[in-house]
Order: sequence, then C-alpha cells, then structure tokens
Amino acid sequence: MSLIDTLNGIWTTILDITSVFVMPDWGWLISILPVLIFVGIVGPFLTFTMLGSVVYLARKPRVQVTFEEGPRLAELDAGGLPVFPKGLPYCRRDALVYPSGITRCDTCKEELAVICPMCDLGRASVVDTCPNCGLVLKVVPRAVAVRASAGPKPGGAAVA
Repeated sequence: MSLIDTLNGIWTTILDITSVFVMPDWGWLISILPVLIFVGIVGPFLTFTMLGSVVYLARKPRVQVTFEEGPRLAELDAGGLPVFPKGLPYCRRDALVYPSGITRCDTCKEELAVICPMCDLGRASVVDTCPNCGLVLKVVPRAVAVRASAGPKPGGAAVA
C-alpha cells in the first residue's frame, strides 16, 4: 500500500463522515422531530421552572420569631412611667408584662390586670369579658408566647 492509497482512504473516510451532515436521511430526521422539539423546547422550560423554584425557595423572605418565656419589663414613656400593651396581663406594682393566660404576678402574688384592646378600659385578667364594651377575651394559657419583631429587617425590606 502506497502513500497515495493511504491518503485516498483518509479522504474517503472524511467524505463519508461529511456526507452524513451534508446529505442527511430526511425520513429519519422527521421521525425524531418530536424528540428534538421536546428536548429543545420543553426540556429547557422545565429546567428553568425547577431552577426558578429552587432559587425562590432559597431566597424567599422568612419571618423572624423570637420566643418569650416569662414576664418582661414594661416599656417606659417619656416621663418614665410604664406603658402596658393592650390585651396582655400586667402587674402594676412591678411594671411587668406577662404572656397571655397568666392571672397572678410571680413576684408580688397580686392579681394581674389587662387593658381591653377595643375600649382601653383596664380590668382584672381573670375576667374574660370587658364590662364596658362586651369584648370577650378568652385567653388559653400557653407555655410560650411569641414576641413580634421591633420593625422591618435592616435595609428596608419589610416582612409581609
């Protein structure tokens, strides 16, 4: 076998490979067209949908919850007097705010008071109906109370 026969064999192989792309079998290509459409259009759509879902789940806003157990000191106003929140039991003597459902102060053993959220009338925490407006505030004792965050997250992104 000479050098020219070897070069002719290589050239023939190159022409056979290129003939597959230059002159394709159109019947076979038409038969696999649904597969090409699925892979080319539906595949990327499903991929981007799943990728978008994963990115959303990873970056979605989450609520920051802090658990509060036991009493806390009441906030003070400009004059230094305690400001008690509406609807939560509080001790006037110790200026402590308790989680809902507590009726007696832990330190002085006095009965706690609560301010009605509707009419701002103070009453004993054991009374579940406001004598002024009739609002029924049935509070079930629970072991842990949840305290709301002070404001939006840093950077101005508020939690919805």
